[in-house]
Amino acid sequence: MRIAILQHVAFEGPGAIEPLLRAAGHQLTTVRLDQGAALPALTDLDGLVVMGGPMGVSDGHLYPWLEPERELLKASIDAGKKILGICLGAQLVAVALGATVTRNRWREIGWFPIDRAPGAVSTPIGALFPEQLTVFHWHGDTFSLPSGATRLASSAACVEQAFVFAGQVVGLQFHLEMTPETTRILLQNGQAELDGSRYVQTAEAIRLDAGRYQPCHAVLTPLLQQLFTD
Repeated sequence: MRIAILQHVAFEGPGAIEPLLRAAGHQLTTVRLDQGAALPALTDLDGLVVMGGPMGVSDGHLYPWLEPERELLKASIDAGKKILGICLGAQLVAVALGATVTRNRWREIGWFPIDRAPGAVSTPIGALFPEQLTVFHWHGDTFSLPSGATRLASSAACVEQAFVFAGQVVGLQFHLEMTPETTRILLQNGQAELDGSRYVQTAEAIRLDAGRYQPCHAVLTPLLQQLFTD
């Protein structure tokens, strides 16, 4: 499949997603929107991976590519393309599906567990998640569940952590793609957001225990295989 990775900032790249998709034989193109790269034409792609970023979905006055990106997402959904949105990417996908994005009650940064939603196992994607999984978070906003979507997971800090729509669109508020290196880069660029609030860990706690990555990748791998199939 021809898959475009939409990247919004240098320090939130695809991490483990890129080698997994390449190993599966997909043709990847990384589109650096923050560097002025043009969005791909709908006819030139079969799927999209939409990454995170510190901007909000309503910051089009600061980031003029946000509105064209939302239009591409809406057109891609209507055309039946496969889409994975992560963090900001999940929020943009939710908006394209008619949902809203608001400030979450809590900023959530660090390693916190998500709980699989009761109805998640009724979907092939949701069935890939264990009952509980500790994942990496870095967000202050949240999306409402899009109409027709199935909630996949929640956390203590945020009800809407993941959804699947029509088997073709997946939104993850959290990050399964992290590696020790991408975590290090994100901490370098986001240190000011570690404000010590209830669901914000210290940099030391975030760096602790490299064994946290493998269980996340054990879900990410079959998720990519399930989603990005012809």
